[in-house]
Amino acid sequence: MDTLLQQIINGLVLGSMYALVALGYTMVYGIINLINFAHGEVLMVGALTSWTVIQFLGQAGLPGWLLLLISLAAAIVVCSALNFAIEKIAYRPLRNAPRLAPLITAMGMSLLLQTLAMIIWKPSTKPYPILLPSEPFFIGGAVINLTQILILVVTAVTLAGLMYLVNHTKLGRAMRATAENPRVAALMGVRPDMVISATFIIGAALAALAGVMYAANYGTVQHTMGFLPGLKAFTAAVFGGIGNLAGAVVGGVLLGIIEALGSGYIGVLTGGVLGSQYSDIFAFIVLILVLTVRPQGLLGERVADRA
Repeated sequence: MDTLLQQIINGLVLGSMYALVALGYTMVYGIINLINFAHGEVLMVGALTSWTVIQFLGQAGLPGWLLLLISLAAAIVVCSALNFAIEKIAYRPLRNAPRLAPLITAMGMSLLLQTLAMIIWKPSTKPYPILLPSEPFFIGGAVINLTQILILVVTAVTLAGLMYLVNHTKLGRAMRATAENPRVAALMGVRPDMVISATFIIGAALAALAGVMYAANYGTVQHTMGFLPGLKAFTAAVFGGIGNLAGAVVGGVLLGIIEALGSGYIGVLTGGVLGSQYSDIFAFIVLILVLTVRPQGLLGERVADRA
């Protein structure tokens, strides 16, 4: 029972990070029907930027929480500028091209960002410093630390703020109008290019936040760290129903719990043949099952054909 509770807590923490990245996928797809496969690399750039700032300010004697906050702000700024440039340079010229063209461009951008990060930060794995108190808190027989509690709280607050932004603000209405029909939205005074750029910037900020939390939780950063979380977050977006914000959250959390439970029990289920290092397979098993049984996802939102 203690193992079950511990794995559920681990799954909630992991799923919270997947949910943040999945929201970036689903927001962009909901508006321009594009899967931005470079989104995981934006997470990686955010984590490495945060690490760089912490190294630069490490001797200033700042409290750990302030150092983490400053590095997070820097990561958000860098990632937002990066995603804005990616949209403007790589995706906007292909907006009316066949769908295969921007998809290939997104994959190419992912590899380009990985290569540039390897050149700038070198290929070695770097330790991410522990900035918050690491004393454990006990819930029943399970353990959780302050960093993990912070991840859950920050994710919940961020997701609530995003839902309010999309559903109750002028920018949110413009996003929904552009997603419905960008041509009609433009006739009604909405500037689709500005809305799309804003969507990419918001998605980048969420990816940067997830990247810093991922690094703080696991304690390492490197140039390939964004690929697998990005792929799993895409799986979460499809699982929950891509194009649906609530679906991205539900998909991310459920995928995190499934992966954590699989990691804890895969040895028992396979008689010791497979170990916890094979936990990644569960994300892709879920993707195959969802695409086979319910392609629109759990909270699937059917996107109307545009005129």
